[in-house]
Amino acid sequence: MKRWRNSAAAILLLTLCGVGASVVPISFARAEKAQSVARTFSQDQLLKLDDYFLGMVAERKIPGAVVLVQQHGKPVYLDTFGNRDSGHPMTADSIFRLYSMSKPITSVAIMMLVEDGKLKLDDPLSKYIPAFATAKVGLDANGGDEHASFGLVPLQRPITIADLLKHTSGITYGFYGDDPARKRYAQLDVFGRDWDNASWAERIAKLPLAEQPGTLWNYGHSTDILGRVIEVVSGDTLYHVLRDRLFAPLGMTDTSFYITDLNHRERVAEPFASDRMVGPVVGMHDPAEVMRWEAGGSGLVCTIADYARFLQMLLNGGTLDGRRYLTAASVKEMTRDHIGPGSGVARDYYYFPGAASGFGYGFAVRTKEIAEEPGPLGEYRWDGVGGTFFWVDPADDMFVLVMTQAPSQRWRMEVDVRKIVYDALK
Repeated sequence: MKRWRNSAAAILLLTLCGVGASVVPISFARAEKAQSVARTFSQDQLLKLDDYFLGMVAERKIPGAVVLVQQHGKPVYLDTFGNRDSGHPMTADSIFRLYSMSKPITSVAIMMLVEDGKLKLDDPLSKYIPAFATAKVGLDANGGDEHASFGLVPLQRPITIADLLKHTSGITYGFYGDDPARKRYAQLDVFGRDWDNASWAERIAKLPLAEQPGTLWNYGHSTDILGRVIEVVSGDTLYHVLRDRLFAPLGMTDTSFYITDLNHRERVAEPFASDRMVGPVVGMHDPAEVMRWEAGGSGLVCTIADYARFLQMLLNGGTLDGRRYLTAASVKEMTRDHIGPGSGVARDYYYFPGAASGFGYGFAVRTKEIAEEPGPLGEYRWDGVGGTFFWVDPADDMFVLVMTQAPSQRWRMEVDVRKIVYDALK
């Protein structure tokens, strides 16, 4: 592995061994020779990541970043770039707002409850949140005024737990698109008060669905609603369930919804002042401002070391350090395409996974190999609107994880980093 330029990062231990096991520090002075089962990396080619991220910092595209490429359970590239905020260099223990990279974590928790027999994927959502039994779909009359012509029609079938995992529930977001249903999400007071998950879900249930369940991939608050389902099923708060079932046993010690230890506030990575808005109604939040709402789809903060342990568990088929979190069958089910041909699910302009991918339970899943987006079939991934992204490549037994806070650059960076990584993999 390449040396770190940052002395503070050089002494950080990424605890990629298990909780309770001896902590093994990463050696930054030498490269670990991986035992290849497929392709291996050219270190010289992989070091082009240095030039790329140093350039992004120098051009003031991003304030800084932490970058990890891990193969066969060991880092093959790990480094920091730029600044964490206006006064401190980036360090590997920096804390990042995950935004939508919270979704895979909440989705895994749901699948754990499915394995426990506490709920089923085809259960109607109204079984756990009765207010959704009377949900309606909003329709706009052709050529009519978006408010005067807006009508409501009954559901053709109930929203299911699987719909929420796949983003086929009809529940949407209000910060993109201009159809009448989305505008209601933007205009109504969804974020304006300190809701707890229960009252927040009740409020969402009163909003019109953008389409009939199971008919369109529509990115929205589905995973936030799953967070409330977890609370109903478990009888505990979402954070306590995630802490007890995932964070504590995985050793994800810096992952939470809010930073309650103000001594850690200075570790939070910040975007440029001009790059804080991620939509017309959403801006980068302060994770030290503790609220009751624990957003399972967007609210977590995390370090690169913590998220790496979560991804390694998935790459291992649901296990890490001798402990099983999910069965291999459940991981396979989560990371296969559920909305492809024959599923009845349509795609529109806002189909964010892209033309080469389907969608599983919480992840985009690669279904086509295309030159402009290198990567093998079966690779799965997601990102966060704040600038974080990852992909997991089971064929090459690796994952790539980038953490930065630069909303305007996230898609560009993923395209660029993907090309550099696969050019280095031979």
